[in-house]
Order: sequence, then C-alpha cells, then structure tokens
Amino acid sequence: MITIRPMNDGDFERFWPVFHAVVAARETYAFDPEITWEQARELWLRLPLHTLVAEEDGVLLGSYFLKPNAAGPGGHVCNCGYMVAVEARGKGVARLMCEHSQKLARDSGFLAMQFNSVVASNEVAVALWRKLGYEQVGRVPRAYRHARLGLVDCLVMYKWLGDAAPEMPEPAPLIGRKNIEATVSRRKGGR
Repeated sequence: MITIRPMNDGDFERFWPVFHAVVAARETYAFDPEITWEQARELWLRLPLHTLVAEEDGVLLGSYFLKPNAAGPGGHVCNCGYMVAVEARGKGVARLMCEHSQKLARDSGFLAMQFNSVVASNEVAVALWRKLGYEQVGRVPRAYRHARLGLVDCLVMYKWLGDAAPEMPEPAPLIGRKNIEATVSRRKGGR
C-alpha cells in the first residue's frame, strides 16, 4: 500500500536522485539543471509550507510540496509541485499525491490550487490534471526550453477547492475607442 507522509532530511537524501534526474531531463521543471543538492533541498524541503513523500514498503516513489502561490490578498491560492520516480510512473502515484495535496490544501486553509507552469508537451500530466478537475486558464507561448523539442508553451491550470465558487460580478462592458473619445469629449464640454 502506498503511504504519504511528511518528508525529513533522510527522505530528501533518498529523493535527490529522482529530483536530479527530473530536473536534468529538462522536460517538465524550470529548475536550473545545475542545481546543487543544498539548493534543491532548500527549494523542495525548506521553503514550502509542506513537503511529503509517497512510499511503498520503504521504497520512495515520489514527493510533492505545497506552498502559497502568492501572499496577502492572493494567499488563499496554493501551488504544488510533484515528482515521481521513473520506476514508479504509471502506477497512479501522481494522482494519489495530487488528491492528497488537495485535501492538505483545504486543511491548511487554501481555497484554490494553481499550477503556474505546466509544460504543454507533458501530455500525461496535462491529461491527469484535467481529469482531476483543473482548468486551463492561461497559455504562455514558448515559455519553456525543452531539451528535445526546443521552445514549447506552458499552461496555467487552476482548480477551486472551496465548497462553492463565490459569485463573481459581471465584468464592466468594454468601451471601444470611439466611445471613450465621445465620453471624454462630453465630460470636457459640460456633460
């Protein structure tokens, strides 16, 4: 049975080969491929609010972190990153970690989760996030330098985690240039 629990320093030591392989492949994460062990530990284990490992019978299968996506007025939205060991891919580990992270996010007071940079060519991840209810809310052209494919797009994906999405006010109607000029002219002339 796969269990998920908080990561400790010893776990990061075991996770480092997975992290290094994923980053060095330059297919999914925009981390410097030359990142050191110390820098990676700070980034993955120390800076996030939570970092967890997925393991089965003592074998590390993957890890994820959860952190605020922004501060202040945007602090209700979190961000996560997931990495799965090559040997564990196709076993549902990423799905299990994502479902676990959504519950942890809710328990931590977050109302939404946003993935800021899903490499569009990572079709397995994009399909999984969509299955789990994430919407593509943006696309950044040529934002990732893929090792094999060159410049590829990145997707911004988002999921509301709260009980019900709040009602959003209707956006103000767009005003065309002629309407703006007429409105400004009217104000100058006395309304």
